[in-house]
Amino acid sequence: MQLFVEFGQMKEMDPEDEQVQLQVRKLQDYITDHFYTCSDKILCGLGRMYAGGGELTENIDDVGGVGTAEFASKAIDIFYMSRR
Repeated sequence: MQLFVEFGQMKEMDPEDEQVQLQVRKLQDYITDHFYTCSDKILCGLGRMYAGGGELTENIDDVGGVGTAEFASKAIDIFYMSRR
């Protein structure tokens, strides 16, 4: 969840900011290295789940602060669209 702590520290930034976009890539690499190959399409789906409400959103916001899940989701969507 450290990655989401870092997203929380960035949430006042523009989600298009290079540093934020590098954080998205860091998240994608972490998932690939530790769980499964996280394609851009899979990452996009995860981003939507992060902001979809319920326990996942709550858990992310608990570690990164209120709004972190939504911010990460927006940043992931921008990342995905920039790579299409």
